[in-house]
Amino acid sequence: MTEEHTHEVLEETPRTDEPRVGVYICDCGVNIAATVDTEAVTEYASKLPHVVIAKNYKYMCSDPGQNLIKDDIKEHNLNRIVVASCTPRMHEPTFRAAVIEAGLNPCLFEMANIREHCSWIHKETDSATEKAKKIVELSVARAPLLEPLSAAEVGVTREALVVGGGIAGVQAARDIADRGYPVHLVERELFLGGRTIWLSKIFPLRKCEEDCVGDCAPCFITPELKSAVNHPNIHVHLNSEVFELDGYVGNFEVKIRENPLFVDRRLCTLCGECTKVCPVSVPDDNDYGMRERKAIYRPSEAAIPATYVLDGKNCGYFTGGQCSGNPLCVGACKFGAINLGTKEETVEAEVGAIVVATGSDNYDPSEKRELMHDNPRVMSAPEFERISSHLGPTSGEILVNGGKPERVAFISCVGSREEGGNTYCSRVCCMYTAKEAHTVRKKLPDAKIAVYYTDVRTFGKGHDEFYVRVSNEDVEYRQRDLDHRLEVAENGRSVVVKCEGHDDFEADLVVLATGMIPRSDAVDVMRLFNISRSSDGFYLEAHPKLRPIDTFTDGVFLAGCCQFPKDITDTMFQASGAAARACGILSSPKLTLNEAVAFADETCTGCGQCVETCQFGAIALEEKDGELVAVVNDVLCKACGTCIAACPSGSMQQKHYTDKQILAMIEAMGGSSL
Repeated sequence: MTEEHTHEVLEETPRTDEPRVGVYICDCGVNIAATVDTEAVTEYASKLPHVVIAKNYKYMCSDPGQNLIKDDIKEHNLNRIVVASCTPRMHEPTFRAAVIEAGLNPCLFEMANIREHCSWIHKETDSATEKAKKIVELSVARAPLLEPLSAAEVGVTREALVVGGGIAGVQAARDIADRGYPVHLVERELFLGGRTIWLSKIFPLRKCEEDCVGDCAPCFITPELKSAVNHPNIHVHLNSEVFELDGYVGNFEVKIRENPLFVDRRLCTLCGECTKVCPVSVPDDNDYGMRERKAIYRPSEAAIPATYVLDGKNCGYFTGGQCSGNPLCVGACKFGAINLGTKEETVEAEVGAIVVATGSDNYDPSEKRELMHDNPRVMSAPEFERISSHLGPTSGEILVNGGKPERVAFISCVGSREEGGNTYCSRVCCMYTAKEAHTVRKKLPDAKIAVYYTDVRTFGKGHDEFYVRVSNEDVEYRQRDLDHRLEVAENGRSVVVKCEGHDDFEADLVVLATGMIPRSDAVDVMRLFNISRSSDGFYLEAHPKLRPIDTFTDGVFLAGCCQFPKDITDTMFQASGAAARACGILSSPKLTLNEAVAFADETCTGCGQCVETCQFGAIALEEKDGELVAVVNDVLCKACGTCIAACPSGSMQQKHYTDKQILAMIEAMGGSSL
């Protein structure tokens, strides 16, 4: 065991009615001790008012470190504990658990951050040590004013909501449902699967045979989707969206708008007679306009549920077209599966936990004029996926302007890793570019292939082996510098890729490896579920290491690419993790809430300013002794402190962070309590 350093103040007769503070300084290995003289800080702390004992130890968060605290509480009759170490976000729960084991209320614990707030931002030991002393002194000044508090408990509704029916949402819903909990799975589209159902192959996660182009996407995804649709514990809401959310962790109240489907999938036999008589043809968005579809159609043979769907925005019955008085599809359906009189419905549900798995969008390369996406010989990677799919508009043949390309170029990092744009890496582009280059090589053995890349990032299991294999298949990888201009120019019947440091590459086809971006409705979803977004626009996790799946709203979890770009493997990992976190709530008979909630003291004038500023709806004005006063719902309060800052009379306070406690710290800093 690493030697501890102790500074003890002895008393002949300890008085338990007075504050008896124990202070513990952590070296944090060298994270703190490298720039802070922790022994000097410990000696300084031992001389502060109410301090009975002060110690420093190598790792206070370790079992021996926690045992120091627990043993001293019992031996020295301590009733306040101060630990100076890292951020409370990391180990405050650890130390709270330790003081509880020793018989103290967890709110009698105070944590001082001398790592992120001190050692990590200073180079000079003397100045860092002096600052650490002051930080500890502030916490010791606050400690005697800490009061034991009890937290409210609430029951739990043992149902879940999963928003988004892509592979992340489906996986999360299945995992929760398999544990016996009912799940509402809400999807805006008319089918499940998200973008994966439009893929032909996915880059190999297993060792491929010599002639393998990649794993079959429909073979992979279809059984997963079917199991969700047929699961007795999953209620699938298609063509639907959540439009209202109220309540709190364990007890959310949700309203789901179910838009009409018009086709009953239980009666549809996939005969296709409705499509044959439909007079309306429109470009198929799922094929990026490369072919047309009817107003009533089957999205894809891989789409689940397996049924025909009706596009009400283009259907002549609703737009006043040819079918306005006589819907031909209804007459053609012998099984009565089509009902154009179906109306919108609202479903109300109560759930205990929520998984947000709304996915991401593809970057639109038309924003980059120099890449000439409007040229028919230049297409995005998702567009290439469709023409290479046997279910796509060309039945899997790689055709450009009716002919097979002889020279193909791929350009990476389109919409990713750009100064002034999307600075992040979309992670999947390197691998799907290798997969698509491999696809071209298999289908067009004599084609000349060049890949313009910035860096090749193949972080997954088996990914680098696949990249090496592709690069050895006469696929020329040309590294480019992001600072150097790359452009696509007209060249008669072909196009030419111009890149500084390389010869011009004349191409019949150019594929742009576009990255992922946040969905266009990300802000609306953020506001509805009261979650945050990071600077890149994706949803923000509560902590990147300790709580990578949680959001700042208790009971709401993230899964898939709505948080950040991921490949299928990582998406499935996180979806199962989100399901496990949700089940942790659903399996609990009761939930203990935060005790540090706001309250209004006797000076409240009932002005209502706090009610207007509370974004959680936790405060209401109620009549008491003939006057209106603010009353806080402890269950809804998130302890953000906004109401306290907004209160003009100073009557709003927050338990565990009262004005007296804050002012004591200001006085210790050398300020005034006035």
